[in-house]
Amino acid sequence: MRLPRPALIATATATAAAALLLTPNGAVADPTPGPAPQSAPPVREGSGLSDLSDRAAARAPESTTDRALTAPVTELTDGTGTAGGTRGYPREQVLTPDPENPADKSIKLGLTPYHAIAPKLNALQRLGNRVSVEVAGRSAGGHRLYLVTVTAPESTRQARAQERMRELIENAPSAAAKDPSVKRTYKTPVFFNNNIHGNEWEGTDAALKLIEKLATAQDRSTTDLLARNRVYFNITANPDGRVAGTRANANGFDLNRDFVTASQPEVRAMRRIAIDKQPAVMVDLHGYVNGTLIEPTTPPHGENYEYDLFLKNTYANALGMEAAVNGLGYTPAKDGVEPAQIPFRDQEEGWDDWPPIFTPQYMPFHGAVAAHTVEFPMAVNNDEYDDLPVTELRRRSAINVAIAGAAMRASLDYTQANRTSLIADQIEVFRRSVTGAAQVPVSPETVPGVPGIGPEDVYTTDFPRAYVIPAGAKAQRSATAAARLVDHLLANDVQVRRATKDFGLGGKTYAKGSYVVDLRQPKRGMANVMLADGRDISDKVSVMYDISGWSLGRLWGATVDTVRTSKLSVPDRAVHEAANVGYVAPRGTLRLRLDDAREIAALNSLLADGVSVRRAADGSAIVPASARTRAAALAKKYDVAFDATKAAGTAPLHRVRVAAAVTPGELFALREMNFDVTPVSTAILNAGFDWSKADVLFASAGLNHAGLNTAARAALGAFLDREGLVGRGATGAALNAAAGLLAVKPVEGNGDANGVVRVVNSAGGVTSGAPDHSFVYAPLWFTDLGPGVRVEQSYAAGNPLVSGHWRALEDGSGGPAQAAGRASVVSGPHAVLFGTEPLFRDHPKGQFPQVARALLTVS
Repeated sequence: MRLPRPALIATATATAAAALLLTPNGAVADPTPGPAPQSAPPVREGSGLSDLSDRAAARAPESTTDRALTAPVTELTDGTGTAGGTRGYPREQVLTPDPENPADKSIKLGLTPYHAIAPKLNALQRLGNRVSVEVAGRSAGGHRLYLVTVTAPESTRQARAQERMRELIENAPSAAAKDPSVKRTYKTPVFFNNNIHGNEWEGTDAALKLIEKLATAQDRSTTDLLARNRVYFNITANPDGRVAGTRANANGFDLNRDFVTASQPEVRAMRRIAIDKQPAVMVDLHGYVNGTLIEPTTPPHGENYEYDLFLKNTYANALGMEAAVNGLGYTPAKDGVEPAQIPFRDQEEGWDDWPPIFTPQYMPFHGAVAAHTVEFPMAVNNDEYDDLPVTELRRRSAINVAIAGAAMRASLDYTQANRTSLIADQIEVFRRSVTGAAQVPVSPETVPGVPGIGPEDVYTTDFPRAYVIPAGAKAQRSATAAARLVDHLLANDVQVRRATKDFGLGGKTYAKGSYVVDLRQPKRGMANVMLADGRDISDKVSVMYDISGWSLGRLWGATVDTVRTSKLSVPDRAVHEAANVGYVAPRGTLRLRLDDAREIAALNSLLADGVSVRRAADGSAIVPASARTRAAALAKKYDVAFDATKAAGTAPLHRVRVAAAVTPGELFALREMNFDVTPVSTAILNAGFDWSKADVLFASAGLNHAGLNTAARAALGAFLDREGLVGRGATGAALNAAAGLLAVKPVEGNGDANGVVRVVNSAGGVTSGAPDHSFVYAPLWFTDLGPGVRVEQSYAAGNPLVSGHWRALEDGSGGPAQAAGRASVVSGPHAVLFGTEPLFRDHPKGQFPQVARALLTVS
């Protein structure tokens, strides 16, 4: 049995980038030793720090949203326009320098500002024939994303041979395991990801130093390393945040929470690297936890991994990194640096690898058998950045650069020493997947050499045989949602097939055109982590680091059926993109359903163009025949259908101008739906806001009624009296109470609770036709409903939690049993209040129309 592990020691501080940064208690201390401060449990995004979060949302320009939504997912480019796997190495190009920016926050720390990176990479390429630079994309703020490859030179023929072996490992793993050329000549891919949190800078500088060493060293160890491995560096995954000194990118997104959704272009670039390069080993460099934190993690462990292979390699590599970091000689007394820690060994819970939203928890689904977050120790951001002397900041940054470099070098040593077994284990991951083999539970016998494995570390899943995404109007609430889901699966390298004839499966009949996701494929873990319901893990651990439940099948608005039959015989063909569902009826008045975010976006485009649109009794939009040309353009752009109808509609719909005191994710989602949004906050209202520019207020974060001055409070009250409020969470409920709009009593659940919940929707209102599942984070419900209050949605009876982590508080309140059957969404003449999180991090796509309908109704 494992010895009891101390709880994760971390304190949380918010940044202006709308997210949280775990900082160690010791990281801010002077080098002089002293008593350790009291520890605190992890605090996650959304836990009452929205006033700070809002400042980033209120600054985010609309152009960044547009850039994030429209940035193409392209091949890696080496400057010649040639696709990634078809040319040899080196792939050199001369990068145009960026304008010098003296405001770059890196400069104060003595680190490399973003504008100096391109010249540095140009110089590194000139050092010899080992360094190549490719542009992986652009950030939300427009900065280039650089992927550097360091390896021994390869001819085009050799590079193509490497790509053939990579594809063999993924798609024909049994053959790859027997192929002597794979064992002899395949280069192990190693990936170092740096600076994904913009104000955790030092990984970038350590990477540049290591690249220079690898480019110039002539010792046999280095030449052998580069002959047998490819080393990839994402120089800065978040240049927007690096420049601005923020955790998040220019859209206010924590990129290390976005991998399931991939709403941001930086994450889509990292996804492309994962698919194209297929790393066996990856390290994600972060700060700041003292002593240096090196994963593997505490339970719960992702149930869709081949965790026995993952733990074997990740723990062994962690030991090597620990030895290298401690071997630098830093001490608590002399430097303020504590010894390194490995959560799996040293902690009990609170730093898990359960959700696939983090980089190292996403990479195993593409074949990584060792993947780590490494948190270097010495805090230099937030208050420290502002308050400490420059000399102290630079001392700390230098220590972090050295520690990051030691971790990377140790990982290369581990890779070189174990390259044959690493590739064999990667092959085995894919072999189990394509053959449908069972997972191997971890134990002292199955993972020898890893101490302390206990039953608390065993997480496996029962993979179904397949998933079906049915075709046909009767089978799908939204064909647009189904197509989006299919395209998202394909973008994550999940194989999808489409039926060429009607077929029967698992006791059901499906129409031609239905999509089938056979789980006997290389990326079965990826397919299952996205489409499965997930698991209620409330009884497994007392605290989680971040979200615990997600399900594209439940939250994205598409119907997804689970198939558990042993045989799968479907007349189908592989597809590379979803079939278009965009359509415009050739004659007559048109009807646009409003069940999907893209349909809302199309509606708002029509309204912005001055098209006269009316609401139908079923909540859809009636579009005049005269707008057919415009409808055709929108059908193509958003992949939505305009059907023929004889309905005339009732009330006219108008363009809604939204004043939004919201989180960055909510602001992004509103703009994704083409709402005309003006961000507001307590500070903005106190400075004087022209309410004539708004038709409705959406409030969920950063607006404190008690913090408003007299003039701002009066102006807000007058606006709410004549217009209305859409509120979400505790902030929305508090504003409703202050304005006296809806007579309800809000009840706050456990602030740590989150996940996918079952809900019951009322007919004819803002949730009419909505999915019967929603998402919660710090859930809220409403009791003591007064006259005129309508229940739009309720939490389901029994235990509403499907997957995630939701416990009652110590006094027995705040749990799912207390929420069961209670109103989760309520409305009245001038307000709609949500106790759920329908726009959370731009993720639960199927819930977006609920907010849109609320805004259209209230305004």
